[in-house]
Amino acid sequence: MSAPSPSAVPGLRRNMVTICAMTATIMQALDTTIANVALPYMQGTLSASQDQINWVLTSYIVAAAIMTAPVGWIANRYGRKRIFIICSAGFTMASVMCGLAQDISQMVLFRLLQGVFGAALVPLSQAVMLDSYALHERAKAMAIWGMGVMMGPIMGPSLGAWLTETYSWHWVFFVNLPFGAITVLGLIIFMDETKKNLELRFDWFGFTALAVAIGSLQLALDRGEQLGWLESNEIIAEFIVSAVGFYYFFAHSLTTSRPFIQFALFKDRNFVGGIVFMTVMGLVLFSTMALSSPYLQNVINYPIITAGLLLASRGCGTFVAMMLVGRMMRYFEARTLIIAGLSLTAASLFQMTGWTDMTQAPEIVTVSIIQGFGFGLVFVPLSTVAFLTLPNHLRTDGTSMLTLVRNVASSVGISIVIAQLTEGSRRVYAKLSEHINPFNHALQMPDVAAMINLNTDAGRAMADRMVAAQSQIIAFSHDYQLVMLFVLVTIPLAIMIGSTKATLRAQSATPSDHAAVME
Repeated sequence: MSAPSPSAVPGLRRNMVTICAMTATIMQALDTTIANVALPYMQGTLSASQDQINWVLTSYIVAAAIMTAPVGWIANRYGRKRIFIICSAGFTMASVMCGLAQDISQMVLFRLLQGVFGAALVPLSQAVMLDSYALHERAKAMAIWGMGVMMGPIMGPSLGAWLTETYSWHWVFFVNLPFGAITVLGLIIFMDETKKNLELRFDWFGFTALAVAIGSLQLALDRGEQLGWLESNEIIAEFIVSAVGFYYFFAHSLTTSRPFIQFALFKDRNFVGGIVFMTVMGLVLFSTMALSSPYLQNVINYPIITAGLLLASRGCGTFVAMMLVGRMMRYFEARTLIIAGLSLTAASLFQMTGWTDMTQAPEIVTVSIIQGFGFGLVFVPLSTVAFLTLPNHLRTDGTSMLTLVRNVASSVGISIVIAQLTEGSRRVYAKLSEHINPFNHALQMPDVAAMINLNTDAGRAMADRMVAAQSQIIAFSHDYQLVMLFVLVTIPLAIMIGSTKATLRAQSATPSDHAAVME
């Protein structure tokens, strides 16, 4: 039996490594959403068109998605500590350059660099957390790490709104500087380097095929709603290129002796279960977030700061759940907690289908807290289960794969709900407009006719506004219903996760044996 690594022993070193991993996670997670609310302000300063300013988001997403896949190989080849430090420093410098950008070309270039360096931060931080805690403490470690991953996207819009209105849009990027400095210095001082495998060879063909496939898919999903999806030749071409890229990637990977992604990952039942539910979490978390912010601002007409604070209540629910779930996993099966979390999420989405422009803030806060609590109950168990029986040499590749799946699923989810929202609003508007005519008995009632007189321009304009508002409310309701049905359909899939309670309790009872298991 070998001794555990110094980073896995409780004490100052492990605490500092944990802090560094968390700051890196928060930095990257925040940047997926914090810039969204600042786009209108950037557009004027950078003299960019509406189409050009969207590349501030698209360039980051595409670069991060493409570069997530090779993180495992790069870390195994050159050492996890070295790559973690380089990526943290590069991400911080790219953030500063984004804040100093003078035109849209510079901004897009620096956002690309941000995505390239930021792609490694979440998978490397998760791998570091897994190595820094004994096997029986994994649930606690994943709860701590999960706070950064889950809180970043939730808190991003409100923090971005506050920084933009209080200071300027430049500060949504400058805010990364202190986090980056703490991360880099802490990693240099406290983190241990992993063993390097200099004999690893890079599968350039596999990487290129996967990069082209993911990049084309991301571009199609990000631009599809603007260009009319399959009505656009560009979107059709991007889907075709993506399909060809995935075909060549899988054909090559399944026939070569050294594939770019180690398919041994998918022989582990628990890891496959983690992949499935990470897909669910990526789709549900980001799609509901993409819907909730415009609903609060455009339908209920809350100011941006108020909307951000109301959305932050979901983060409070997640925070509470993650504080409790580490202990709960000693007494409940992971699949039981996942089922409970998804059930709470579905229940909250059911409540959201009944929201209107008259929905009050207390109801929004209550539903958001319940939804956040449900997210927390799912995220920690699935992150723990995914690596419970996965061999150590596959861990970095596993964290990269989970991050890649979450990114792609979130992009797909956002694209689906926004496309459905846009088309649904048009469809419902057309349906409701059929009833706005002089023969409608409701419009002939004296009280209604006094306000909405279809014989005047003002009356027709008021009727149009009311129909448009109702169309939006109904379209949002249909979107929430769609996400709710998706969650309900995935709940039975929890049976694919093996039993975890007995394993974790046995490990908790014999922590001294964790080194042997780790080896």
